[in-house]
Amino acid sequence: MKPITDIDDPRYLKALAHPLRIRILAMLSERSASPVQLASKLDASLGTVAYHVRTLHGLGLVELVDTRQRRGATEHYYRAHGHPRFSDAAWAGLAAVDKQRMLSAMLQQVGQFVSASAAAGGFDRTDSHITRSSMRLDERGWAELAEATKRWLAEADGIEDAARRRLGDDTAADGDGDGNGRGALDVGLVLMLFEALPFSDHPPEASGTRERSRGGATSG
Repeated sequence: MKPITDIDDPRYLKALAHPLRIRILAMLSERSASPVQLASKLDASLGTVAYHVRTLHGLGLVELVDTRQRRGATEHYYRAHGHPRFSDAAWAGLAAVDKQRMLSAMLQQVGQFVSASAAAGGFDRTDSHITRSSMRLDERGWAELAEATKRWLAEADGIEDAARRRLGDDTAADGDGDGNGRGALDVGLVLMLFEALPFSDHPPEASGTRERSRGGATSG
C-alpha cells in the first residue's frame, strides 16, 4: 500500500473519521507498538483497537515493523508513516465540511497533547515557550508571514534530522521499539497561522468560558 503523502488523498479523510484512530496515529508516530500495548493506554477493548490498527494499515498510514512471539501468540508491532504535508493546493481543494472535520480532530488532539505535557512539567525548562500573538496585517504581510512559517517548519525538520543522526536511529534496534536513545528528548512543537476572530467578536458562550477560566496562565 502506497503511503499517504498529501491531505487531499481520500484515505486520509477516512482515517480521521474516528477519534480513536487519531489517537492511535499519534501514539504510533512516536514509537512502534502492538494493539495490545495500545489498548492498555486507551479506553478501548483490544478488539476495537486491533480493528482500527488494521484499518490504518489498509489505508497506508501505518506499517508493520516487527512481530514477536508472546504467550504462544504472535504480537504485531506497527509504526506510523510520516504525516502528510498540507500543501496549499490540497487544502484549497478540500470541501468546507472536510476542513472543519479535520480541524476539529486536530485541535482536540493538540489540546490534549499540550495539556497533558504541561501537567507533566513540559514547560518547566527555562527556554520553553508559549505565545499567542494577535496581529493586524495587509495581504502582503499575510503572504510574507505564511512563507515565514513554511521556512521555519522546513528548518525544524532539518533540526530533527540532524538530531536523529546524532542520536542514532534505534527505533528498530531497541528491544522495546520506543526509539529513545541516550540523551533523547521528546519535544512537542505546535505551529499555527490563521485569520483570527478577535476576542471581542467571540460569541457569548465562548466569553462565558473565558470568564470562568480567568486567573490561569496567559501569554501575550
